[in-house]
Amino acid sequence: MLRRLIISIAVASALGISFCPTDASARRTRAAVADGVPSWDQTASCRAAASIAYGQTPSERLTSCLASEQRTREELTKNWSTFPAADRNGCVKSLSFSPTYTELLTCLEMRRDVKNLRDAKPADTKPQR
Repeated sequence: MLRRLIISIAVASALGISFCPTDASARRTRAAVADGVPSWDQTASCRAAASIAYGQTPSERLTSCLASEQRTREELTKNWSTFPAADRNGCVKSLSFSPTYTELLTCLEMRRDVKNLRDAKPADTKPQR
């Protein structure tokens, strides 16, 4: 049993998985709310995506991925202030392993859409005769 625990901790450590918030995570979260869109190096994420590319060479896929992430970051920068600070904070906190701007934007949009649906007037559910 102890051996399994030690192996699990070693694997998690090797993969960069954290079981508790780190100072870096806390700094990233504070920066997201105070300073605007966080600055993340997308190279590792895009390189991983490029390694399983289909229909393109890994080099083309890497270039395409990096360009896409840059466009998404620009969109986030443009619309950052329209998202509530609590949503920005929560989404940045939730992205701990190799975060991407696409994931961040998706998280923010989903939170916004869920709030809009909750606030919307319920539709008439009576059957039509």
